[in-house]
Amino acid sequence: MRALPATVLAVCGLIASACGGTGTGGAAAGQAAPATTAGQAPAAAQAKDAPPEAKPLDGKVVVIDPGHNGGNYRAPKEINRKVNVLTQMKACDTTGTSTNDGYSEAAFTWDVSKRLQKILKKRGATVKLTRSSNDGVGPCITERAAIGNKAKADAAISVHADGSAPANRGFHVIMPKKIKGPVDKVVADSSSLGMAVRDAFRAGTGLPYSTYIGRKALDYRSDLGGLNLSTVPKIFVECGNMRNATEAAKFRDPKFRQKIAVALANGLQHYLQA
Repeated sequence: MRALPATVLAVCGLIASACGGTGTGGAAAGQAAPATTAGQAPAAAQAKDAPPEAKPLDGKVVVIDPGHNGGNYRAPKEINRKVNVLTQMKACDTTGTSTNDGYSEAAFTWDVSKRLQKILKKRGATVKLTRSSNDGVGPCITERAAIGNKAKADAAISVHADGSAPANRGFHVIMPKKIKGPVDKVVADSSSLGMAVRDAFRAGTGLPYSTYIGRKALDYRSDLGGLNLSTVPKIFVECGNMRNATEAAKFRDPKFRQKIAVALANGLQHYLQA
């Protein structure tokens, strides 16, 4: 198994420093300006015209799908509307789960996704979200897949958290199966993406593999519209169990949500640079 590459987050810049003297930005009093060769621009001008340093994800497109939406509970007719996910008919969307004290999955996924978006942009990626706020409704699972397809994403990730029995713990990654449909051509790439994110998530958060779903935190499904309808490499990540008291407490902590976002970014970058 390959080790995760070091992530370059710093962007180099020029720092101007004074050289003594009390002038207003020119040479110090009594000191001549540096000479230049005929026809050669001063060093400062040359540096200004130099191309910016490349970032690790320059040219890459990532679509982030924050699961559910904060206003879904207000529109049961809309979100319960059945849509075709090729292997069956399913609800357009759902409300998601929550911690026992009411911190919703929609709020959690929105916060993590916004943090992830910021990190990926700093690393040079073009990033699109499938929803623009956490107080709306939807979009439907079919539309979420279409957004990634239209963007021709190099990778797409749907961020979720589970709502299982309180004793169950851990995270897992969901990847597509072949269904004789549009996703078939990206099943292998999606699996590679899933394993890269799985490894980075474990290393970055310290959360255990799921104790109740999948094998070594990997689960393959053919019933999710967001995967079945995708023509780009895509996975779902269930960041843990919101009904487990230990994991719920971590998810409520902004510092831990930042840790999750960094881990997801590292996994995406590892896949995109492979």
